[in-house]
Amino acid sequence: MSVTARLKRDRWIYFLMAPGLLYFIIFKYVPMWGLLISFQDYQPYLGFWKSPWIGFENYRMFFGNMEFGMLLRNTLVLSFYNLVFYFPVPIVLALLMNEVRRLVFKRAVQTLIYVPHFISMVIVASLTYVLLTTQGGVVNGLLEKHTGSSIDFLTSPGWFRPLIIAQTIWKESGFGTIIFLAALAGVDIEQYEAAYMDGANRWRQLWHITLPSIRNTIVILLILRMGDVLDNGFEQIYLMLNPLNREVAEVFDTYVYMMGITQGAFSYSTAVGLFKGIVGVILVLGANWLAKRFGQSGIY
Repeated sequence: MSVTARLKRDRWIYFLMAPGLLYFIIFKYVPMWGLLISFQDYQPYLGFWKSPWIGFENYRMFFGNMEFGMLLRNTLVLSFYNLVFYFPVPIVLALLMNEVRRLVFKRAVQTLIYVPHFISMVIVASLTYVLLTTQGGVVNGLLEKHTGSSIDFLTSPGWFRPLIIAQTIWKESGFGTIIFLAALAGVDIEQYEAAYMDGANRWRQLWHITLPSIRNTIVILLILRMGDVLDNGFEQIYLMLNPLNREVAEVFDTYVYMMGITQGAFSYSTAVGLFKGIVGVILVLGANWLAKRFGQSGIY
């Protein structure tokens, strides 16, 4: 069949695809031209074409900045914690729900754990404040009642990272199970029946059938997650950031906002953003190469 014939046959599929394609072209690819201002001393009143070109000066300033080490450390530590503590939770939840046989109970649990995903991070931060503040917070109220002392959860640098990870797990874990439950739905039920006939208990079935069946899905999501190693999410960090925990809370996302929006250093903040993007691409390609070396399919 010729290309023209295939296009005519599938024209309605392409028509349905057009809005998504236009979205990515207009809002993702066209703005990439703006990355060029990272090589300029961009001045809004001069515009894009008349602003002076300064080469890699913004990058030299960024890498030579005394705060670069702090930003890199905070960003990598938070990403590492997310990989270790958050990434496995949706997998475990999906495996547990897959073992539930009462359909009504299973759907009720799914609904309860999906709901937090649709709650604004502003609400999550507000709930955290109400629960943990030393000025009438519920948790500190209980601590004072039983121990006579309180803990500065919101301003203590030592508590910042556990709070961020706890918020992420509570808010996103349930919604993250959707992909894994879909993968589990595709597992051949006859494999479980054969394993049962051979005397394999539920744990053996889980280890030898269920996990190998969703291994490719886990690997692909892990590869994609590597692209976000330097992207911790601006809104959540910004809402929990304060001058007392800044030494462990300031990451590249909040730094870009501070330099680009509040201080007007558009070229400098664009250089920081481009650095993040390049590192993300390198990590995705490296993780994909490593996955293929271990016999997995990867993302391409």
